[in-house]
Amino acid sequence: MTHQIHKTSEVSSKVKIGKNVKIGPFCFIDGNIQIGDNTVIISHSNLFGNIKIGNSNKIYPFTNIGCDPQDLKYEGEDSYLIIGNNNLIRENVTISKGTKGDDMVTKIGDRNLFMTGTHVAHDCILGNNNILANQATLAGHVKIFDNVIIGGLSAILQFITIGSYTMIGGMSGIDKNILPGSLVMGNRAKLRGLNLVGLRRNNFTNQDIREIQEIHKDENYLNKLRNKSSNNEILKIFDDFFNTQNKKIGIIK
Repeated sequence: MTHQIHKTSEVSSKVKIGKNVKIGPFCFIDGNIQIGDNTVIISHSNLFGNIKIGNSNKIYPFTNIGCDPQDLKYEGEDSYLIIGNNNLIRENVTISKGTKGDDMVTKIGDRNLFMTGTHVAHDCILGNNNILANQATLAGHVKIFDNVIIGGLSAILQFITIGSYTMIGGMSGIDKNILPGSLVMGNRAKLRGLNLVGLRRNNFTNQDIREIQEIHKDENYLNKLRNKSSNNEILKIFDDFFNTQNKKIGIIK
C-alpha cells in the first residue's frame, strides 16, 4: 500500500508522500512538503510552505501547520518547519514556520503531544517527549528541551529557554528561563521546588535529585560534579541549558 488521499482533499503535485500515509477529507496541502511513512492527517487540516514531517505522526482536524509567522517583521522569506516522528498534533493546533530573525526554521523533535488549541510560534525549537496541554502557547524563539510538561492556558514569552524535566503548572505566565528539573507555577511564575514526580518517573535516583537541587542553589556546583557525578545525564541537561539560554532574560527563582 502506498498512500490514501480522500477525494475532497487538495494536495499539490509538489508534495512528496511516504508509504501508508492517510490524508482524510477536506485537507489543503500545498508547498515543498514531505510527509513521512505511516503519518495520518485525519481531516480539515491545512499544511503550507516548506515542511518536512517525519514518520508515524498523527494530525487531527482543524490544524494549521507551517502557517506564516505572526510577526510583523516577516516579509515572506522562504523559511521552514521540520517535524520529527511519532508526534500527536490535536485539534486546532497552529505551528508557524521560521523567520530571518533567527535560523529560518521552526523545529519539533519526536514523541511530543500538542493538545487542543496549542500554538507554536515562529523559530521555536522543541526536543522530544514534551506535552503542551490545552491552549498552552509558545511565543517566538522559545527553546524547550526534553520531557517538559506545560500546563493548560500557560503562556511562554519570546526567547525563553525551558530545561529538560520541567513541569509548568496550568495558567502560568513564563517570563524568565527555567532550570532543568524545575516545578514552576503562577503569573508571573515562581519556582515551587523540583519536579520530583517527573524526575522519578524518568529514573533519576535520590542522589541524582540531591545533585540537581544543589545546582539549583548554586550554578557553580555543576563544575564540582564534573569529576564525581555518576550520572552524565545531569551534566548534559544543565550544560545544554546554560549554553543555550539567553542570559539577559534571567532564571525563575
